[in-house]
Amino acid sequence: MFIFKAISFLPLWMLYLITDFLFLVGYYILGYRKEVILNNLRHAFPEKNEKEIRSIARKFFRNLTDSFAEIIKSYSITAKELEKRVKISNHHLVTEAIEKGQVIIGLQGHFFNWEWHLLQMTANIEKRCDVVYAKVSNPFFEKLMMKIRTRFGVEMVEKEAFQRDFLRKRNQPRLIVLAADQRPGNRDIRYWTEFMHRETAFFEGAEKLAKRFQHPVIYAHVSKPKRGHYIFSYEIMDQPPYDGNPDHSITDRFIQLLEANIKQEPEIYLWSHNRWKWKRGE
Repeated sequence: MFIFKAISFLPLWMLYLITDFLFLVGYYILGYRKEVILNNLRHAFPEKNEKEIRSIARKFFRNLTDSFAEIIKSYSITAKELEKRVKISNHHLVTEAIEKGQVIIGLQGHFFNWEWHLLQMTANIEKRCDVVYAKVSNPFFEKLMMKIRTRFGVEMVEKEAFQRDFLRKRNQPRLIVLAADQRPGNRDIRYWTEFMHRETAFFEGAEKLAKRFQHPVIYAHVSKPKRGHYIFSYEIMDQPPYDGNPDHSITDRFIQLLEANIKQEPEIYLWSHNRWKWKRGE
């Protein structure tokens, strides 16, 4: 742990030199998850030729390795430097809802760099934030990521404990953050629909929570104007009353916004994840 902390004090440009080397080795020599990445991109963008697909793959892999440098830097980055690198547009949508005594649900896809978004978001809403997450299997990295993620006061809630935690804090105004594009396990699959030209399973926990307890839902659109800089733009996806809304309405809207975000900057989405591992009926 001490080594990671010590390395984190290096300037970001120096950490990028290290991850530049990792990019060259990982992409061109080891080919880390290269076929998964290319296969995902070919299905997602059938209109693009192979040269275009491989160009996106290279840019994605550079963003992936850059994220390693940024995560290490997260261990010691100051709030002032983070403010320069991560801009949140319309964060008043969250702060105003909390000030009114509301619980608000925030949805985002796995875009780079969601870890910096988490830190900056926490700084903006003064610790009134719960993040639902999947526990890392390696105890060392679980401890490391928990140390990084909670630096500015966010409360991490393991997904298996979320229901109990939510009921305990039901009337506590706060933001609840979920990465709603994660691949559900077989026992969690309730909804199949088309996503990026493939039939895909989705969690619907956010929708059920919002509709049952009448909570507004926001989406965080992500863009990366240059290396080491991100913009997260919040917009209201849906809000109560939900009477008369069709089933899956919030999930479908999330998918619509997620696809538009991906098509705008495909290289910042997490293509190395085997999102389409499960097929209906398996």
